[in-house]
Amino acid sequence: MAKVFLSIILVLTIIYITPIIVYGILSSVGRLKMPEGSPLMFLLSVLVSKIGTAIAFVLIFYFARNTFGSNWLLYAFIWWLMYIIGEVGQAIGPNYSWKEAIAGIISETAYFPLSAYIIHCLI
Repeated sequence: MAKVFLSIILVLTIIYITPIIVYGILSSVGRLKMPEGSPLMFLLSVLVSKIGTAIAFVLIFYFARNTFGSNWLLYAFIWWLMYIIGEVGQAIGPNYSWKEAIAGIISETAYFPLSAYIIHCLI
């Protein structure tokens, strides 16, 4: 169980920090606007969301490890595909730009395979 908890912490760190870096770089070069309101409240809301994602990502892998244990890249791809479709859906709707969606896609392309590899190694 310690490996599961460690996996959750590591995945949370990866999926929380990666988008901050990607969005930060794109914001600094003028490609994205900063979120409105308090930056601290925004980051806290993202953290809460990412906690749920990290727990689900690790526990689903853990309980399906007989299926995904050696297919960790397929596992990452399934999550990546789900999130990419979500990014497109958000970009179609109001208050979310295609630039933000592209930043999300870049982040997810980096953090899902890395996260899946880490839990594959630990679990």
